[in-house]
Amino acid sequence: MSQLPTIDILAIGAHPDDVELGCGGTLAKHVAQGDRVAILDLTRGEMGTRGTAELRDQEAIHAAQILGVSARYNVGLRDGFLENSEANQRALIPFLRALRPRIVLCTAPRDRHPDHGHASNLVVDAVFKSGLRAIESQWEGQEQEAFRPAHLYHYIQFYDLVPDFSVDISGYMEVKMQSVLAHSSQFFDPSSQEPETVISSKGFLDSIESRAREWGRIMGVSHAEGFIVERRPGVDLLSDLR
Repeated sequence: MSQLPTIDILAIGAHPDDVELGCGGTLAKHVAQGDRVAILDLTRGEMGTRGTAELRDQEAIHAAQILGVSARYNVGLRDGFLENSEANQRALIPFLRALRPRIVLCTAPRDRHPDHGHASNLVVDAVFKSGLRAIESQWEGQEQEAFRPAHLYHYIQFYDLVPDFSVDISGYMEVKMQSVLAHSSQFFDPSSQEPETVISSKGFLDSIESRAREWGRIMGVSHAEGFIVERRPGVDLLSDLR
């Protein structure tokens, strides 16, 4: 197999729709700037109250098309029982080494859904161990070289965590919401006969817009998305900060 095209940003979610909710605007903006962006879902969301794994696969493809990302992959780990284990780290490392992203975005370090926090720890450990030459991995039968992404940031999900920095997504909020609504089985639909959940209410959809406006207000723009750093970044000059 030929090596996959390397990408600039890899956004990882525990479930389909995590990435769109947490950093969809940021991804759309980077795509528009010419960066190569990919999404990696750890599970198919098969334990969700609404929809099926097959339907969610289709919704994930549609959402990726809306965002304009280069590719979307799925590791196929167990939804609802996601854990930071050696086996799951070894399942994730081949994707990191094949795609070789400069930046990784992943789930919140602490959140309402246990899978989100577990996924966060899993990604942090896999990103580090992906750079260890002593750990062997293969991609379609070929041995891989060690590789470690340069940066890892956590997007924020259900809990109102305080971001370390925000990204201006002014002009990209509509695309973000379109990508979220592509997961139509999961979110507000007055005609749906599916059971109601915490995230299927109109209030939840409204809260996505409200949060983006609030983070935008703080940095002096219309909309923003917040991120938590794994290690403190730096700038060359104070004037680089907004």
